[in-house]
Formats: sequence, C-alpha cells, structure tokens
Amino acid sequence: MQLIGYYLFRLTVLIFKTIPFPVLYFFSDLIFVVFYYLTGYRKKVVLGNLKKSFPNLSNKEIKKISKQSYKNLSDITLESLKGFSLSKNELVKRYKVLNAEVLDKYYKKGKSVIAVGSHYANWEWGVLCLSLQFKHSSIGFYKPITNKYIDSYIRKSRAAWGMNLASIKRTNQVFEENKEKASLYFMVADQSPSNIVSAYWFDFLNQDTACLHGPENYAKQYNLPVIYAKVKREKRGFYTVEIIELFENSANKEDSEITRKFMGVLEKIIKENPSDWLWTHKRWKKNRSEIEAQRQRQLAKKQSVNQ
Repeated sequence: MQLIGYYLFRLTVLIFKTIPFPVLYFFSDLIFVVFYYLTGYRKKVVLGNLKKSFPNLSNKEIKKISKQSYKNLSDITLESLKGFSLSKNELVKRYKVLNAEVLDKYYKKGKSVIAVGSHYANWEWGVLCLSLQFKHSSIGFYKPITNKYIDSYIRKSRAAWGMNLASIKRTNQVFEENKEKASLYFMVADQSPSNIVSAYWFDFLNQDTACLHGPENYAKQYNLPVIYAKVKREKRGFYTVEIIELFENSANKEDSEITRKFMGVLEKIIKENPSDWLWTHKRWKKNRSEIEAQRQRQLAKKQSVNQ
C-alpha cells in the first residue's frame, strides 16, 4: 500500500508540473469552497481559536479572518505540491530573502545559527529554497512521513538543493554531529510541544499557551545566535523573507527569555495579518493548571519510588 501511495504522489507531482499558476489558483479557489463551505474542515476549531485570540472583534470580523485563513490554507496546499517541480531560479524569484547578508558575519566566524519559524504564510517553500540563499550549511528538522517511500523522496529532493532534513527524534545527535560546521538549523517552533509537562508557558494571543523549549535549549547549550524568518505574502505566489535577529549570544540568557522573545515577535506578526497563520491546529488543548497538577503527581510518584 505504501508503494501505491508513493506512485500516486509522484503522479500528482508530475501533474502539478504541467499546471500554470493561474490554473493552480483556480483549483485553489475550488478547494477553498470544499474546505470552508462543503466540509467545514475544522471550522469549529478555527472559529474557537480566533474568538479566544481576538475577543474584541465582532463575529463578522472573525468570520472574515476565518474565510481568508482557509484561502491561505488552500493556496499553500497546492503551492507545496507545485514547489516540487519549480526550477531553482523560479522558486527563489517567488520566495526571496530580503536581507540574507545578515548571517554573513556568523558564517565568516564559522558560527552556526538557529532559525526559528512558524506555520505562517507559505513555510513549505522555505524548506525548498532558503538553503539556496544562505552560505551556511542548511539543516531542517521535521517529523518523518509515515510512508517511507514518500519520506525518502522528499528528503532526497530537499537535499539536492542543499536542505538536509533530519528527524526531530535525532535533534540532539544532529547538533552534536555538526557542532564544528557552520550550520543554519531551521526549527518550526509554534506548534504544541509533545512534552507539555516541561514546556514554557506564556500569555500568547490572549491565552495561556504551552511553548516548545527545544530551540532555546539548543541555542543556550551551544551558545548560538537565534533569528526569526519572517515570511510575508506580497501577492499570490510571491513571498519575501525578512531575517529578524533575536539574540546574538544565547548562553547566558535567562530561562525562557529566548522563547518569550520569539513568541512575542510571532504574536505581533499574527496580529498584523491573522489570516496567514494556520488556525486549524488544536493549539490550546491543555491549560497550565492541569499540566502543573500532572507534573506534581509525576514528581510525587518519583519521590515515592526513590524513598
């Protein structure tokens, strides 16, 4: 079954290679209708997230943002498939880094950098072509796809353009293996943490939010600069990326300071244009009091075993 799924995927990529962008966006508009009107894909999740994040907005304003967010989702879904068949020049033209030279000073020193990103606008094209616009060796952490054939194809296609994908399960090993090389580590950091008990908690978009601690931990452990890659849709099919320097040195930062800065920058960007963030995620499934009670139970159990 996995092999059949792989061949269907490759056929889809081949078909999308022949589709020009105006036709692509015609199909995107159709998919929007399916997502939003026909199936109502996670509409309760989206509306619930938006209402809690922007309690001062009217229902009409919430509905408008919701519809626009589904249009964003439809576009990036098809753009991701189209990206496999775009040439390097075409993709760089459509996904341009405005200030790549910001990282030159670190490259000249042989210093690695952590680039945190988010599910904002089209992040998939960033995995494809950001490695073409930086001097550092590029490593992107990702969650492997269940279909091993598709997963292998994606890793090889990314590596051909300079982006080496590494499983999030090997994060610690990858950092250690590349500590002597000037590497740019791409880490998407706005999703819910898997280990929520040890997560950082902040007020984010008007809600108590658990945040990943991984990027901060590795930045401090190896004293790496941290940047944020701010993606902006200029028009349909064209994006710019602005590099925002968060910290030049990380080792001596206060606990959670790096994560707080990143989440603050992301919150400001989302508030400027909320429809380009991925609101379909069940981002706020847990609350701090529940997790703190769970943590205390685990601690008590551990102490009881040690006695």
